[in-house]
Amino acid sequence: MSENPFFAESPLPYHLPPFDRIRESDYEPAFEKGMAEHLGEVEAIASNSDAPTFENTVAAMERSGRLLTRVSSVFFNMKDAESSDEMKRIESTMAPRLSGHHDAIHLNADLFARIESLNARRAELGLDPESLRLLERYQRDYVRHGARLPDSGKSRLKALNAELAGLLASFSQNILNEMNASSVVVHDRSELAGLSEAEVSGLADEAKADNRPGEYVIRLRNTTGQPLLSSLEDRALRERVMGASLARGAHGGPYDNQSLLLRIATLRAEHAALLGFENHAAYRVEDQTARTSGAVEGLISQLVPLAVAKARREAADIQALMDREPGAPRLAAWDWDFYAERVRRERYDVDESLLKPYFELERVLQDGLFFAANRLFGLTFRERHDLPVYRPDVRVFEVFDADSLPIALLLEDFYARPSKMGGAWMNEYVAQCTLFGDRPVVANHQNFRRPAASEPTLLTFEEVVTLFHEFGHCLHGMLSRVRYPRFSGTRVPRDFVEFPSQINEMWASWPEVVRNYARHHRTGEPMPAALLERMLATRKFNNGYDTTEYLESVLLDLAWHSLRPDQVPSDVAGFESAVLARNGADLWPVPPRYRSTYFMHAFPSGYSAGYYSYIWADVITADSIEWFRSSGGLSRANGDHFRATVLSRGCSVEPMTQFRDFTGKDPEVGPLIRHRGLDLS
Repeated sequence: MSENPFFAESPLPYHLPPFDRIRESDYEPAFEKGMAEHLGEVEAIASNSDAPTFENTVAAMERSGRLLTRVSSVFFNMKDAESSDEMKRIESTMAPRLSGHHDAIHLNADLFARIESLNARRAELGLDPESLRLLERYQRDYVRHGARLPDSGKSRLKALNAELAGLLASFSQNILNEMNASSVVVHDRSELAGLSEAEVSGLADEAKADNRPGEYVIRLRNTTGQPLLSSLEDRALRERVMGASLARGAHGGPYDNQSLLLRIATLRAEHAALLGFENHAAYRVEDQTARTSGAVEGLISQLVPLAVAKARREAADIQALMDREPGAPRLAAWDWDFYAERVRRERYDVDESLLKPYFELERVLQDGLFFAANRLFGLTFRERHDLPVYRPDVRVFEVFDADSLPIALLLEDFYARPSKMGGAWMNEYVAQCTLFGDRPVVANHQNFRRPAASEPTLLTFEEVVTLFHEFGHCLHGMLSRVRYPRFSGTRVPRDFVEFPSQINEMWASWPEVVRNYARHHRTGEPMPAALLERMLATRKFNNGYDTTEYLESVLLDLAWHSLRPDQVPSDVAGFESAVLARNGADLWPVPPRYRSTYFMHAFPSGYSAGYYSYIWADVITADSIEWFRSSGGLSRANGDHFRATVLSRGCSVEPMTQFRDFTGKDPEVGPLIRHRGLDLS
């Protein structure tokens, strides 16, 4: 037990987890000891005979649970980045245990009485603004977690939370298992017409990894749409890929998520009712910047008709192109990406195959992400090869501020693999806070297709934008300057957390930045000015489709979480169809970005009734992009202002106050509509 690496603070720089020492067998003992220590610390705070003060109650709570925080931050990051059967077993075992642990703290009557007492006297405590906000946040958190319920209500709440924790773990594991099990196997090389030799070679390598030499394996991404659909010429194969993607979690078998989904929706509805809310959406949104689900629905109802109208125009353009071919079929979901690429080629003379050679990963990283961060914030990055990682291809960078002082560690995990959750995400291993003097350790995860041996990693422009997006989350974590862990970095409302990341996307297409990183991977020649101009001109192309598929998933998320327990249906597919039809979003060739049965955001990943967050944040993002453009764009002065008013503050200041401090105004929806090209101009 004494050799367990979690039992003591990591001696590595920045308290980086000692990945070379961590074994799967370390997690459960560390969770057990961490929960026991944490409960002991909380009980000492709750039973303290001294009168409650901010220091002996709220600040003491912030100092508690350090061991549990260490093991949790590593385990829950690794179970997504490097899953295994044992990690899944541990998650299934610990999820209800951890739920019960957190309930024991939030429902501790003596502890809540101390917090209530302090909150009632907060005006006379003489607290600084961050400490005052922390006290108010603790009181609000405990009420939202049921601290005012009678004992019978608390007992039912604990049972609901424990069951939900187990169901959500199973749902998440099914998604990963189904994604791997649904890989599409191709036997005939001729079916892969349209792919580059490097892409074909990569699919052959995937087949070898699956013990299928001489064949080709197309692994699915977590979204409905799949990257290769834009290139595959074989329509039957495109239909197979799309069919496999859409069927995930809903065709029977060991990974079917339908019954889990229905039970989760029912329990969440009961949970909300127990706490006095009309439904789960009302409960969740009340704690976000939107405040009410009515405000969210108002925005979505304004955008859906605009997006669908734009998508219908795009569909007509695609069908017109398809009709030139003999025996042209009706446009289907598996055709859209392939023919949209041809429309784009004709309209703008831009072909993805012409662009990718200019988007080599290392150059995008160094001369794109790091270049823009230097110009905006004065940051520099130095790769460290002396620190342990959990896989050989994970890279570590030390981050230095403009004064050359080290401020953070950044881990980069670029490539897809069967053990890794789909999509792209940022997480933190160590949260910044001055209470402990901790400097941040953050990680950026992508799912880029690994190239064949000796070949470079060439990205689509969409993947470049995703890289910038997730790096925006990393900047939010790395540039945080708060006192308390509760407010650190990205620990802000879900509908605000996407704001800094979406702001950072703008630099991916900012001319000065693009010119710096868009260079041919073999010759080093910059992308020709005419090609660059045409590429930038396509930024609003296909935005009707992109916005519609996203909004369809928003509608599904809100619909599932706006139900009362007695309203939860038995037919998942029928419910989805009815929701989309009712909202005028049932556009046949545009399926939702995520169907319910593989909707990681809406169910296990913490975005329940919150998938709207991206478009909500995009409203303030579009406003902020206009601010940057009118204020001189990519400059240290602008970056320092954004850092001072937003990135450094975490949640120590009300998020919308941060936005107003940054832009000097309230947000408007007009810039978003123009930014997405939904004004049909």
